[in-house]
Amino acid sequence: MKETQDLFPTRLERKLGMFERIDPVVHSDDKQRARGPLSEAQLDEFDRKGFLSFDGFFGQEEMDAFLQELRDYEDDEDLKLSEGTILEPGKQEIRSVFGIHEVSEHFSRLTRDPRLLAMVQQILGSEVYIHQSRINYKPGFKGKGFDWHSDFETWHSEDGMPRMRSLSCSIILTDNGEFNGPLMLIPGSHRQFVPCVGRTPEDNYKESLKSQEIGVPDEASLRDLMVEGDIEAPKGPAGSLVMFECNTMHGSNINMSCWPRSNLFFVYNSVENTLHDPYCGNRPRPEFLANRKDWRPLTPVE
Repeated sequence: MKETQDLFPTRLERKLGMFERIDPVVHSDDKQRARGPLSEAQLDEFDRKGFLSFDGFFGQEEMDAFLQELRDYEDDEDLKLSEGTILEPGKQEIRSVFGIHEVSEHFSRLTRDPRLLAMVQQILGSEVYIHQSRINYKPGFKGKGFDWHSDFETWHSEDGMPRMRSLSCSIILTDNGEFNGPLMLIPGSHRQFVPCVGRTPEDNYKESLKSQEIGVPDEASLRDLMVEGDIEAPKGPAGSLVMFECNTMHGSNINMSCWPRSNLFFVYNSVENTLHDPYCGNRPRPEFLANRKDWRPLTPVE
């Protein structure tokens, strides 16, 4: 499908200034807002900051099964050879595993957990499907960081996501503390779209998933966002949850501690916001990065 107008021009030859968001942050109408599990105060916080965090959202027993599966993946040589598995640059340690809900029935069921779906649908105001899923690993002493970026900038440019009607759920699988590279977010940054400079090479994902150079915002724009909103790093025990809007600027530092940090990410997109042709003009990225085959609404499981 083709979108007739690109409302969020990026990956250009010259720098453009930031411009104001044109899409709602909370898409539900008054009735949908009232029916969902999130309170008006929580919806207002998400609207204002671009994210919400919940300590211990899932219990330890629920997380233990996922952690054991996670350990099994670290020693799975076949999984390391999969196209959806990204290794640290120049090393054999796993950096990310994409399409995790298709690899594991455990994780597939977790994407349809009614506690998650109800909140996601309340914010996005529609039925949803999984756009992308992944696990990010950060082993002790070795885990590298992720540069500041807006997910939407990449999903719009390289995947053809037309509008800002998507969000990520980050589930903490191992305790996230101050020193093991927790997720950092800039409150309020979702209200500005930051165009990036530089044409997108074909198959850019093969390099960008290891070390991102294209689609990285300029320092002047980041400075303005940080001065206005500061930086927050929600931390907590295994089972904690961070939900953040698709345009919220985020990143993370390297892990300089001995404690590993592993997070699970589910990206939910509205069924009314399905993908078009990539706006950068390249061919679409693989399915494990951008779901184009299955846009059926998710149904909750017990």
